Amino acid sequence: MESTADSPGRIPTEVSAALREAVATMIGAQPDEIAPDANLIHLGLGSLEMMRLVNRWRRDGLPVSFRALAAEPTLDAWQRHFDTVAAESGEATA
Repeated sequence: MESTADSPGRIPTEVSAALREAVATMIGAQPDEIAPDANLIHLGLGSLEMMRLVNRWRRDGLPVSFRALAAEPTLDAWQRHFDTVAAESGEATA
């Protein structure tokens, strides 16, 4: 998922890499081993680990929703959620 000038509200590619890395660390996998559409719960991500990630991202200023992440636990869905939250945060501060 790349960021381009014509895609407002997109989180840059570095954040997608950071997302993949954060999840991989939690489940003890290599980042490139996680398919974008793989169910993260089936890969070993528990609710406690998910809450730790949510708390980290909230401390970093990204107001993600645990409920939204838990409802669709894939990297693709999480990236979409991040994009939406980032766009809404940008609108709120603009």
